[in-house]
Formats: sequence, C-alpha cells, structure tokens
Amino acid sequence: MPREKLPSELLLRLKAVTAKRPRTVIDHILKHGHITTQELRDKYGYNHPPRAAKDVRDQGIPLETLRVKGADGRSIAAYRFADLSKIRRGFIGGRRAFPKEFKERLLEQHGSRCRICSTEFEERYLQIDHRIPYEVAGDVSFDESDIGSYMLLDGSCNRAKSWSCEHCQNWTNLKSPEVCTTCYWASPENYNHVAMQDVRRLDLTWSGKETQVYDRLQKDATFAKQPMPDYVKKILRHAIPKQ
Repeated sequence: MPREKLPSELLLRLKAVTAKRPRTVIDHILKHGHITTQELRDKYGYNHPPRAAKDVRDQGIPLETLRVKGADGRSIAAYRFADLSKIRRGFIGGRRAFPKEFKERLLEQHGSRCRICSTEFEERYLQIDHRIPYEVAGDVSFDESDIGSYMLLDGSCNRAKSWSCEHCQNWTNLKSPEVCTTCYWASPENYNHVAMQDVRRLDLTWSGKETQVYDRLQKDATFAKQPMPDYVKKILRHAIPKQ
C-alpha cells in the first residue's frame, strides 16, 4: 500500500521502528509496495531474506508473502504489508519489553541455561522466547504469571528455532497451537516431532574441559572417515543395551 494511502496514525506507528533491518524493509515497501528476496540480497546485502521479514513481523507489523517475477523472469518471493489494522499491541519499536523480574523468575526456575542446547550462558546472552510463536498463537496478552509459556534461548538456538518454525507447515498453513506444544522447539524436554517431521534432535555443546572429549571424538571420527554426528550415533548405539 503506497505511503499516501496509509492513515497518518499507521504511518507514525511504522516510523516508530528504528532498528536498521526492519526499518530498511518498511521504507522500501512504503516506497515500492513490496520488497523481493532478490532485492533484500542484492540491494541490501541480507543473505537470509526470511529473517529480514521476520524482523519486521517481530516489530508487530503483519507481512504477507507473494510471488513476483525477478530480473531474470523467474518467479521469486516478495513481501508486502498485510492488514495493518492488525498491528500487534505493544510491539511497535521492537520485541515486547519483558519486565526484569519476569526474566529473573525464568532464571530461578531453569537456571542460566538455554532450554534447547542446555549450555550455560551469562544472563545477558539469554533471550526470552515464546514457546508457541505469535504467528500460530496470535496476539495473546502478556500474563506475568504464565512463565510456562516462555523459555530462555541463546541467540544461536533462537535463530535455529525461527528458521525451522518459518519453514513448518503449521506456521504457514495450519496455525494449530496444539501442534506446536508437541514440537521440539516448544518442549525440548517432551516432544514427538520437529516442525511436523518425524525427527528427534539432541543439541549438544562441550565447554571448558569438556572440549578435550570433543577433540578426541573428532579425531576418532576423522580416523574412522565418518561425519561427527554419525560417529557419535554409532558410539551411542553400542552403549545402549539391546532389548
């Protein structure tokens, strides 16, 4: 929707976004009506266009995906504003600012560890994340007593979760919170699928003196001419008693 056709109130709310990447996407859409994945890569240097689009959605601004012709005539994805009357409450200018006390309660319950990889981090490196993404659960009002609906993730695991969720059929089509609740990314301690795929994950990190164990495993895997994950699986299979 061109800038001149937007109500002044909506324009002011869009201008309230100051972070560089979502600001770039918003300005381009305001000027041209949409922004393509090719433009995000070639013009602005964003090598993962869905992440740039997610940055805008994280600001509470709805986007929809469409198909357009690229410079070479092939069909490519593009993003434009969806129904701007559905701008999320309390999210303009960035992700919801959770009270410090809320994060402290999560730390008290789970410790200073990422819920996905179980690696211990300094508090500042852990981010509060919705177990069920907004795109599935909708604009649910924040309830400070509902700590069970949130988890602490480090930046790397949060990005991995975002990528997996964005490519899940439940995100794009079904929109079922019940499907999310049984997914690894929402309940890594008790799940039966990963983004609706019959997959099991075990995210491991080695830190401190543990890195010596990793280095030994890597050396042995190289000697066995096997990828590290396959070699570790082989060791685990031999360690588990046969039933």
